[in-house]
Amino acid sequence: MLAKILFLLALVLSFTGLISPPIALTIGILYGLCFTHPYAAPTRTSARILLQVCVVALGFGMNLHEVLKAGRSGFVYTALGISFALFVGLALGKILQVRGNSSFLISAGTAICGGSAIAAIGPILRAEEEEMAVSLGTIFILNSVALLIFPPIGGTLHLSQTQFGLWAAMAIHDTSSVVGAAAKYGSEALVIGTTVKLARALWIVPLALGTAAIKHSKTRVPLPWFILFFCLAAILNTYVPAIGRFSHAIFSAGRIGLTATLFLIGTGISRATLKEVGWRPLLQGVLLWLAVGVTSLYFIRSGIISM
Repeated sequence: MLAKILFLLALVLSFTGLISPPIALTIGILYGLCFTHPYAAPTRTSARILLQVCVVALGFGMNLHEVLKAGRSGFVYTALGISFALFVGLALGKILQVRGNSSFLISAGTAICGGSAIAAIGPILRAEEEEMAVSLGTIFILNSVALLIFPPIGGTLHLSQTQFGLWAAMAIHDTSSVVGAAAKYGSEALVIGTTVKLARALWIVPLALGTAAIKHSKTRVPLPWFILFFCLAAILNTYVPAIGRFSHAIFSAGRIGLTATLFLIGTGISRATLKEVGWRPLLQGVLLWLAVGVTSLYFIRSGIISM
């Protein structure tokens, strides 16, 4: 009963707008480590749906021209970044002797968009439930750490809004944490980070189709429709003046909803999750994440990657 009461109180608090996304995530993680989650399965489903709704709502606070500029500029960087992450990830998996499909799933999750990529690729590979759990757990742990440490690192290195948005989109796994970290850093970073990350998420489709062709799988490839609705929201915000009266409120609701999403995601980390992952997949995930994060940061700070 205590676990249920505390969960509901913390969830309500995260919807008030009184706490930031990193704090909400931290509260969720502490809850998951201290209590047995009473609503584990519904929470996972709710977090996924709420994230997509919030991303669409954020589109009402963005100008289409800025979105297109960021998406166009980030296309080449995204393609190169994904190729680099997949190559290094699979090499690390082979060196560390990560078993089964976990190595490819962790590499795909790091390269594109975390849990969404793993959820799309797993059925195509006919991955076992344990492999899915290990891969998701690895990405999930690192994704949570990234949200907490990226804004302080960006501030210490004096990254500009544009630089931080690009770095977050290229080096943080899930869309939720990219948006959360970018929103913490500033409004311009939020536009850049969200747009480039969503452009990155679209690569789920070609990667899934390529994997299906190699594996001769007939599994249906899911399409990230919420990204198209995000673009539609930006179009309405840019070209329909009547929307302007409501767009700020919708955008603000999206940011608050994202805070609640991060709390829900945080509650999914438990002692059982940490134990289940094991050291080989976790080490692969950490080394790959460091390689992607440090490399992308170097190129961004040196001006090789810019908007």
